[in-house]
Amino acid sequence: MTSWSDLKKDIAHRMENTVEVLKKEFTGLRTGRAHASLLDPVTVDAYGQHMPLNQCATVGVPEPRLITVQVWDKGQVKAVEKAIRECGLGLNPQTEGQVIRVPIPPLNEERRKELQKVAGKYAEQARVAVRNVRRDGMDSLKKLEKDGHISEDEIKKHEKEVQVLTDETVKRIDETLGNKEKEILQV
Repeated sequence: MTSWSDLKKDIAHRMENTVEVLKKEFTGLRTGRAHASLLDPVTVDAYGQHMPLNQCATVGVPEPRLITVQVWDKGQVKAVEKAIRECGLGLNPQTEGQVIRVPIPPLNEERRKELQKVAGKYAEQARVAVRNVRRDGMDSLKKLEKDGHISEDEIKKHEKEVQVLTDETVKRIDETLGNKEKEILQV
């Protein structure tokens, strides 16, 4: 049976991973300059499943404002183009054979606001993930109590600890979002 210390480590680890995933998603929100990681969140409907873009194409950056996507399978070009167009980054890909050119639009005020909304959406997904981890932790605590491994007093104390972890993680998510919004506005 899991102990409280193992459970607490697991909860903290899962919450930390959520923050790391958010930071990785934010690196994809390159502001004004082309960067291969910009297309990291793109998934393509290929071969009957959702695949990351980098598993069906090569992404390159030949110019500061252009990303090229060399699709490996000619039959997947349309699916890749559609995935890039619909990924929520406001990109308009142009296909030339098996190469898709993705010009990065200059950052006007409208584009900055759009990027802020995308960043906010990523942050909200992270907050939801943290709350789900919290819920799983609370359920595990109740199971430990039900199985007779911890007392009612201990469960109250541990629930407070889980809540503190949750609050700290959400605060870090909000700080990360604030930093990204400043970066978007400064460019």
